[in-house]
Amino acid sequence: MQVSVENTSALERRMTIGVPAERIETEVNKRLQQTARRAKIPGFRPGKVPMSVIRQRFEEGARQEALGELIQATFYEAVVEQKLNPAGSPAVEPKSFEKGKDLEYVATFEVFPEFTVSGFETIAVERLSADVADGDLDNMLDILRKQNVRFEEADRAAQNDDQVNIDFVGKVDGEAFAGGSATGTQLVLGSGRMIPGFEDGLVGAKAGEERVLNVTFPEDYQNLELAGKAAEFTVTVNSVSEPKLPELNEEFFKLFGIKETGLDGFRTEVRKNMERELRQAIKSKVKNQVMDGLLAANPIEVPKALLENEVNRLRVQAVQQFGGNIKPDQLPAELFQEQAKRRVELGLIVAEVVKQFDLEPDEDRVRELIQEMASAYQEPEQVVAWYLKNEQQMNEVRSVVLEEQVVDTVLQKASVTDKSVSYEEAVKPVEAPQAD
Repeated sequence: MQVSVENTSALERRMTIGVPAERIETEVNKRLQQTARRAKIPGFRPGKVPMSVIRQRFEEGARQEALGELIQATFYEAVVEQKLNPAGSPAVEPKSFEKGKDLEYVATFEVFPEFTVSGFETIAVERLSADVADGDLDNMLDILRKQNVRFEEADRAAQNDDQVNIDFVGKVDGEAFAGGSATGTQLVLGSGRMIPGFEDGLVGAKAGEERVLNVTFPEDYQNLELAGKAAEFTVTVNSVSEPKLPELNEEFFKLFGIKETGLDGFRTEVRKNMERELRQAIKSKVKNQVMDGLLAANPIEVPKALLENEVNRLRVQAVQQFGGNIKPDQLPAELFQEQAKRRVELGLIVAEVVKQFDLEPDEDRVRELIQEMASAYQEPEQVVAWYLKNEQQMNEVRSVVLEEQVVDTVLQKASVTDKSVSYEEAVKPVEAPQAD
């Protein structure tokens, strides 16, 4: 087998492979002999059909099959021989394809980038630390109560945080517009659900009252036909209901699967959940800083095949998340290009760190992580048992632990600053950078 390789770009390779005619004919004859043993042809007993008849009827198909399999086999042999690591399937172009002659074809493909991860000492990480104070716990209990608020009809004027039941008709330039009218709509004043000025205009209204609201759609409103336009809404208030927060009692505790523990027991369970959330938030922020640092210190070129595969994965995830009748390939690739590029780059860099430092998942940490995740459920023992019996899920947990070990490896060499902050600051999501 003759093999030559040409570097057409940093990652693309153009490999020309020649396969001797003898090897082709051997594979073709092997298939014809197999066919001869089982072929059923009128006038001949099974296994007694002359090879000339077999060749006449089946040689073309046997040759096409042999050539297809030979291309796959010889491509694999060639990349092993040349010590290449293909990223994705090759594009194959036959150069010579005649019976009785050597097969010659060209395989064009990308390879994984070869690099060494470096620059650990240039990575700066701010590692937060915080505690769940009693005040933080009290605030969380208030949030839980507000999330389970009930509304009771009130015989008074509406105010912010009240829920009003309304009918309304909206008009632009004196004409009603699609989606601008509704009946029996429940609206919490101050929720920001409606366009600016709408909810404020209903503060002070009573049941049975009609109000005319003059408002303007925002310039960035999703319906471009309405963006920036003045509108008039005629609103009828059907009822006004005031919020009633639930009491911290056994009935309320049962909503969260916590029974017969009293207020102290409920506070203990909520605190545990907050502490778990705190640990995860701090770990996530450290990880993001490490990953950002690795990307900045190790710019690499990404194989187009890997990038395309990741874009397609993100398309499928988007369709699954948002539903609808749209197909994944109908979503523009540009929507996912940046996220896909980051994922692929990090995947390659993390894999290289694992290789450089001979990292393997720490099974003790795997078990600890499973127990940590299981502690969020009412029957943690059952969750742990389920993981231990499910090899696929166990491997996913091992992948998470291995990534954590990569972060720990980087932190040993990075510039790390510890900072004590409040619980709220520690769990607050990092704001995305604003576009210029």
